[in-house]
Amino acid sequence: MKASLHTFLFDLDGTLIDSVELILSTFRHTMLTHRGEAPHRDVWLKGLGTPLWDQFREFCQDQDEIDAMIATYREYNYAHHDDMVRRYPGVLEAVTHLKTAGRQLGIVTSKMRSGTLRGLGVCGLDGLFDVLVGADDCERHKPDPLPVLKAVELLGADPAATVFIGDSPHDLASGRAAGVRTAAALWGPFPREWLEPHAPDYWLFKPGEILKLESEK
Repeated sequence: MKASLHTFLFDLDGTLIDSVELILSTFRHTMLTHRGEAPHRDVWLKGLGTPLWDQFREFCQDQDEIDAMIATYREYNYAHHDDMVRRYPGVLEAVTHLKTAGRQLGIVTSKMRSGTLRGLGVCGLDGLFDVLVGADDCERHKPDPLPVLKAVELLGADPAATVFIGDSPHDLASGRAAGVRTAAALWGPFPREWLEPHAPDYWLFKPGEILKLESEK
């Protein structure tokens, strides 16, 4: 029999906070600035959820230019961040309930720690999570299992009683490889057909359904 879920790990962008349009706008601005054209949305979406240096490496192999692209990205993103980022409806209530119920909570994101903390603060979600694993906390990143494994280790959690909730194929692949259960957040930007090959344990259609996982075994 499976253990009851006690540890809830979350992706950030597209799962807890709605930053999708900000990210898309920032990516377009960066590509237009450095490449003179912006790829189709699906090209951008394919890399969403992975670190910036991996995303831009798809378009450029020169490290100095990649660094310049990241700098352009962050400057634009930070300038527009607070006006464009919002938490998804129902997220605060679900996370607060889990916190009050004594569940272990963590964030596993490919965003840098500083940007993650800023997003949590703007969305009123700061102070609710026990651990945060960001892009600057690991040598390898999603879809590699290392970030999820690190969060599990920091919490002293039982992988069998842990679920990783995310909206991207990278989240589901990382969680599966780390040996925890996975839940697909369908309110994010990724179509269901992109997620189905990763066979998540649970499908969540809205944030409030996160609470149904409390009773899962």
